[in-house]
Amino acid sequence: MQTSSKRRWIGLVFISLAVSLIIVDSTIVNVAIPAIVDDLGVTSTQVQWIQESYTLVFAALLLVFGVLADRFGRRRLLLLGVVIFASASVLAALSQSGDLLIGSRILQGIGGAMVLPATLSIINSTFRGKERALAFAVWGSTIGGMSAVGPLLGGWLTTYFSWRWAFGINIPLGIITVIGVLLSVDESSDSSSKRAVDFGGAALSIATCATLVFGLIEGRNYGWLLVNNPFSVGGWTWPFGVSPVPVAFVISVLTGVIFVKNGRSRARRGAATLLDFSLFSIPSFRNGNIAAMIVSMGEFGIILSLPIWLQNVLGYSALQTGLLLLPLAAGSFAASGFAGAFGNKIKPVTIVRVGIGLEIIGVALLGVMISSNTPWGTFVPFLFIYGLGVGLATAQLTGVVLKDISPLKSGQASGTQSTARQVGSALGIAILGTVLFSTATVQLDNSLKDQNLPQTVREKTVTAVVESSGAYISVLQKEPANQAVAEAAREAFSNGTKYSAYFAAGFLTLGLIATASLDGGGSRRDPARGVDDDVEETATPA
Repeated sequence: MQTSSKRRWIGLVFISLAVSLIIVDSTIVNVAIPAIVDDLGVTSTQVQWIQESYTLVFAALLLVFGVLADRFGRRRLLLLGVVIFASASVLAALSQSGDLLIGSRILQGIGGAMVLPATLSIINSTFRGKERALAFAVWGSTIGGMSAVGPLLGGWLTTYFSWRWAFGINIPLGIITVIGVLLSVDESSDSSSKRAVDFGGAALSIATCATLVFGLIEGRNYGWLLVNNPFSVGGWTWPFGVSPVPVAFVISVLTGVIFVKNGRSRARRGAATLLDFSLFSIPSFRNGNIAAMIVSMGEFGIILSLPIWLQNVLGYSALQTGLLLLPLAAGSFAASGFAGAFGNKIKPVTIVRVGIGLEIIGVALLGVMISSNTPWGTFVPFLFIYGLGVGLATAQLTGVVLKDISPLKSGQASGTQSTARQVGSALGIAILGTVLFSTATVQLDNSLKDQNLPQTVREKTVTAVVESSGAYISVLQKEPANQAVAEAAREAFSNGTKYSAYFAAGFLTLGLIATASLDGGGSRRDPARGVDDDVEETATPA
């Protein structure tokens, strides 16, 4: 039964709200960390896991839950994901220790991984033709805008209420989402799919993604080859001189190869597979995923470094930092209006290229303007331009990737596309974080040499500044005798932020070049889609 047009758009509102929950949660915690440290007395290792356990679990499970959504119902998995996410938020808000908070974040990652591919799959199977471009624009603008709103919301809640409300806000929003989805979204699934689940493929997929993302995120912390810092989980500490990071990469490659071979072997035997590898014979899907991964390496890189620079170098509060990032959100939301007006008159791949071009201009000019004394108003227009580009590129690139995919296979295709983006984001964060902190380390050390500081004092100061992500600068500024050192640290972190912006622009440029492969009339559609794109998939009425 085809869902009425009005009901589809009402459903999109609640689907976007579900996306907002998981995207905001990936950024809202960053500004709440200092308050969490003061309240719970967590260690530096626990701080890292509070921030990164969510991302790690989220990325590892996207593909698995995308496939399960196709098999057992997209709305069903979306609702289950929101319930798990909201329930985990209750546990997080009530946590009395760092370990309990980390466990809650892991559960949130599981719920989030159910939600994201399910929302994409529902949009792909519900909207057709001209409506699909606008629906993807709303979805993509929500992601871009919420990435910037997260720090603002987290700063406001932490400043005026408690860090616990950074998690507690998810509870009423989750309830509203569940009720709205039940009333406005029909169930749909791949009725032709085998009900058997490839559990071996699921385990291999999780192992491949988890170890890869772990290595990319933690390489700078634990060492790319040899151990820099001790790696501990619970009461167990990594006992070897070789860092766990290269070991994780080796495991990722091995399990990835086995996953592909196992999947192809099962497909030849006619057994159920986690991923339909024939999807990669569709040029728009294959080339679009490559482009999406490259673009993601640079797309949100500035969100990593800007809050650090604004708070620890320019001295803004968490709330002020969130306010200053609002132009990014405004630009992203404005993109949905543009897509609504022109999305059916301009080729989606053209909108993607315009969006990436705007991102390059915005982030490159931000890099030019960044210094230790930049007035806040200087970078507002460039954040808006960047946000406008994110809103255009994110949504339309998703549409391009999925345009030739049958709605029957949209869950696993959406999970694959989301996984590609997450891997690209993790790789970009690893590289941009290395650029930021390595530049700050080298430049600060050179500046302190020029000030003739003794080597032991110099090394201690550089370590304190860099490992605190610049927070130690405020301590230096309190002592009149350390003003020159504090200014050197501010300048070093500003240059690190500047170069990370330039690297982000470089990745985006490579992504723009990669979109050249998305043209051409020889793209092959998924045979399961059929010749008529307006044929609706059978849905079970709510």
